[in-house]
Amino acid sequence: MKRIPFLDSHTGGEPTRLITSLPFDLGTSSVADKLSTLKTHHDDLRRTVLLEPRGSDVLVGAYLVPPADPTCQFGVIFFNNVGYLGMCGHGTIGLIASLAYLGKVQPGIIRVETPVGVVEATLHDSPLLSGDGSGVRSEYPNKVSVQNIPAYRHLTHIPVTVDGKTVHGDVAWGGNWFFLVHDHGMDVHMSNLEALTNFAWRVREQLTANSITGADGAEIDHVELFAESNEADSKSFVLCPGKAYDRSPCGTGTSAKLACLYGDGKLQVGQIWRQQSVVGSIFEGSIQLDGDKIIPTITGEAWVMSEGTILVDERDPFGKGI
Repeated sequence: MKRIPFLDSHTGGEPTRLITSLPFDLGTSSVADKLSTLKTHHDDLRRTVLLEPRGSDVLVGAYLVPPADPTCQFGVIFFNNVGYLGMCGHGTIGLIASLAYLGKVQPGIIRVETPVGVVEATLHDSPLLSGDGSGVRSEYPNKVSVQNIPAYRHLTHIPVTVDGKTVHGDVAWGGNWFFLVHDHGMDVHMSNLEALTNFAWRVREQLTANSITGADGAEIDHVELFAESNEADSKSFVLCPGKAYDRSPCGTGTSAKLACLYGDGKLQVGQIWRQQSVVGSIFEGSIQLDGDKIIPTITGEAWVMSEGTILVDERDPFGKGI
């Protein structure tokens, strides 16, 4: 029987499944090189951990790996139901809160090596509780700010036609590639998820059909549909690569949004932007500058929600997922 311990958390409703120990050695190379090895030789583990019947399309996985960068305490590789992610904002918040729950980190700055660069997370102290537990801090700190890798807008106001309707979007990098659409005219609400999913997927198909890409021909695998919000500066529906929607406001997607806002002169350095997800959770974002790119910082909270051991019986025909 194969046993794989896990710890699940959610960040603004979006789950992260943390695997703290891999059953094989990935060597001492960079996290980007470790990812290449995983893709080539160990993709079965991703399928086992995340796909049905042990997981679901909504889950994002995180492998904790040793960093090659000596300035980093940890390395991480994020993955989902169809492959691997360069970076993951909600996942990084979930990772740091989970490590706090495990007693592996304390409030302060934690540097993490990802396949696309180093991110710097700040674990904030828990606030003092009121009421029955007055004066006592929560069991573990769960509020995290993630200073992401540089983000930038690559293309502006690109037209895409879906079923005779033309919308326009910006192509931006925030750790993954995004197509950000504002003039879709759809209701960004939980009651409209099926229509939002279908429309965003059709947009993505048209991006591919018309060879609209990120830099160096990179595939755009996330689509964001924005709308106004009464509780934040903006509300968004984010379609992820595996066709599941992001329950959180999406950390890398918010980073891409901040890059576009700065490019349009609508966001200043240090100004707080509140981005709301379709389920109602909110991330706060702000920027610093690095030449013609921005350095986004995304703040949110994560909560651990289950821990256990995945069991894989060698006789199970679906041991490697469905």
